[in-house]
Formats: sequence, C-alpha cells, structure tokens
Amino acid sequence: MQGTGAGGLIDDWVNVWRNKIVLPDAKSKIAVVTGGARGIGTEVIRGLLKANVFVIAGVRKPESVKKIAETMENGDNLIAYPLDLQSLKSVKKFAETVLEKYSSIQMLINNAGIMYGDYQLTEDGFENQLATNHLGHFYLTHLMLPALKKGGAVGEAARIVNVTSCAHYPGKIYFDDINMKDHYDSIAAYAQSKLAQLMSARYINKLLEEEGCPVKSYSVHPGIVDTDLFEKTMFKKAFPWAMKLFFKTPEKGAISILFACFDKDLEKRGGLYISNCIEGISNRFSKKLDNQKRLFEMSCELVNVDVDNFGKV
Repeated sequence: MQGTGAGGLIDDWVNVWRNKIVLPDAKSKIAVVTGGARGIGTEVIRGLLKANVFVIAGVRKPESVKKIAETMENGDNLIAYPLDLQSLKSVKKFAETVLEKYSSIQMLINNAGIMYGDYQLTEDGFENQLATNHLGHFYLTHLMLPALKKGGAVGEAARIVNVTSCAHYPGKIYFDDINMKDHYDSIAAYAQSKLAQLMSARYINKLLEEEGCPVKSYSVHPGIVDTDLFEKTMFKKAFPWAMKLFFKTPEKGAISILFACFDKDLEKRGGLYISNCIEGISNRFSKKLDNQKRLFEMSCELVNVDVDNFGKV
C-alpha cells in the first residue's frame, strides 16, 4: 500500500496540469451526493452549486451541511437528509425521502467513505469499511437508478460517480470471506472496498448499456488528498507536515469528480476509471468480467436485491 501511495503522489505531481474543469450552467440538473459535511465532499458540493445544480446531500448530521451552505455560492440550492451508509435501513429511508420529492435526478455521486480502523460489523453484519464504501452505495445506486433513468437523455446521460482510490490497486475481493472475519487487516479491507467500487461502476455501466439506458457509470480516484481520513494512519502521526506539503487540497481533489459529472467527451466512455481527469491505471483483477459479475451477484445477495431486478425498483 505504501508503494501504491507513492505512485499516487507521483501521478498527482506529473498530471497536476490536467486537473481542470470548466463548470457549465446546469441549473436544470439535480445531484445526490453522499457525504459533504467535510473534505472532498464539501468541495464537490461547492462546485456543483457554482454550476447551478440543485444538490441533495446524504449525511449523518444534516444540520452540519446547513451551516456549510451558508458559506457557499447558491447555498439555497442545497438540502440535506439523514444517511448512514452502515445501515441498509437508513439507505432505504434516505432514498425514499429523496424520491418522494424528486422522481428525476441527473447525478448520483457516491462520495462518502471511511478508511482503516478496528474490525467492526454493522447492524446488517457487514465489515464496516465494505459497508460504508461499497455496499451502502451499491444499494443506494439500485434504489436511485429509476430516477436516474428518467433524468438521463440521449446525448445527455445521467451519471453515477463512485469515488474510489488508487488504494484499490493492491487489493483483491475476498469472495470466500467478504467480511474478512478469519483474517482481518484494515488496510486490505479498505483496498477491497475501493476495488469493489471501481468494479461495480464498470459492471453496472455494462448492464445499463445493454439495457439501452441513458445513464453512465464512472469511478474516480480524486488523488492523494489531505483530509481527516488519514487521522488514524501512522503517516499522519509521523509526518503531519508532509501532508500539507505534498498532498492535494480537498478543492483540487474535487476537480476529477466534477470532471466525471460534467465532461461532454465522457459520454462515450462509460465505465471509465478516472484519475487526474484522464483514464487511470487500474489493476488486472478489476478488468476481468468474471470477477465483476461475481462481485455484482454477491453484492446483490448481500443487500437482498434480485440480480435481474437491479435498478428496477
């Protein structure tokens, strides 16, 4: 993982000049964003609001987003509802709340995430990093897809954006022990969850293309970003000064995510893994269709969704 992190830093330094986005006027669009009360998510929301997008944030404490809205341009176009990605019940309640008021949306940005920490199982029996980073978002995508299908159009597809990480690269999916009960390692669990996000974006995009739906799915590595995700890492404890010096700011980390939301040329490149606003380097495991399909089917089983009815609520 240390080597992957070093490679990510080098990629950020080499390709920093590619991190550019011209925000369009997208006042007719609605975006659902998970997270947003801090870090990259806050800056993604800031960019969406600047583009005149109406933003619905799913966060643990909606009042925290309301305070942030007061500091943002077009802050009146931001609302927040409770969402705990470690609870499928909460995910369903959030989706129902959104869909009750908004039957058509154009963007779903699966941004919220956690990194490392001790072994914990959620109320649904999932390892908490897998639940937060992958399964909660996977279930939310399923629930929001009917609205995304209504919101997309030919040449103007709705978009699903999974915020993953270069940390997926050394990862693998532990199909025989997905919750890692027998051999837990927090770093491996994080890598698995981020790999799952990338693979799901690819496979879901494939299914949508086969169905002929006006929805595209992408995954994005925002870069090595100075956020509080690193609070529990040895690197943060040993070299706190280095993060300010070498890591991207949350504002810069948000650029590739906004790029995935708005860039017109991506319309023909559904399923793409993006880093620094270009195609990123992903591992071989993630590219194998059999692995993607197996993960998709397992994820459906875990969140109790029929494989043939995914996205058809």
